[in-house]
Amino acid sequence: MATRRLVEVYLDLLSQPCRAVHILLGCNKIPHTARTVALRRGENRTPEFTKLNPMQKVPVLEDNGFVLTESDAILKYLVTKYNVPEHWYPRQPERRARVDEYTAWHQTNTRPHAAKVFILEVLLPAQSGSPVDEVRLIRALSQLDDTLEKMESMFLGRQPFLCGDDITVADLLAVCELMQPVGGDRDVLQTHPQLQRWRSRVQAAVGDSFDRAHAVLYALRDRRKAKL
Repeated sequence: MATRRLVEVYLDLLSQPCRAVHILLGCNKIPHTARTVALRRGENRTPEFTKLNPMQKVPVLEDNGFVLTESDAILKYLVTKYNVPEHWYPRQPERRARVDEYTAWHQTNTRPHAAKVFILEVLLPAQSGSPVDEVRLIRALSQLDDTLEKMESMFLGRQPFLCGDDITVADLLAVCELMQPVGGDRDVLQTHPQLQRWRSRVQAAVGDSFDRAHAVLYALRDRRKAKL
């Protein structure tokens, strides 16, 4: 009988969805092999990686020849296949639909709006050597603030987590995205105490896995602060 290999994940922890996958694997102790793909070095554009994912993006999951290339699908596959608590992606149709509702909304709201702040404040200045475009940054922060208000009213409401009483994969995707501007020493939840409390609950629920996943981002923040 052929020996099954551990599931392999290809990650760069400066990537928000990669951190969500990393946290899920870590806090649920799912056996796996993590392989680093450094985007800043172009390792995602090598022939070997391009063969695995022609889109040249991370994360990627490979499970004995089965390949997935989208973080939402990877998270839900891991929860469905491995013996993890059901609350991560509930089986009950209405509760599962709430998770699917947020993760669909996330891709055109939380993700691009939080990422834009990081791109304008950290990535573009680092790549070009130019100062931050303050006008564009203010506009991006305003757009993100609108998104955060919708997160509070449409999803969080009076419940502990985005989709109910328990943490789900939706919370992981959201919190990792909203942590990204921390790389520029910016807490985008500073004026949103309800979301700050939600973030603290997510951190408590996943334990040390949270800071392990974000260590690279914290290091980026500290390097930038040291240069100021």
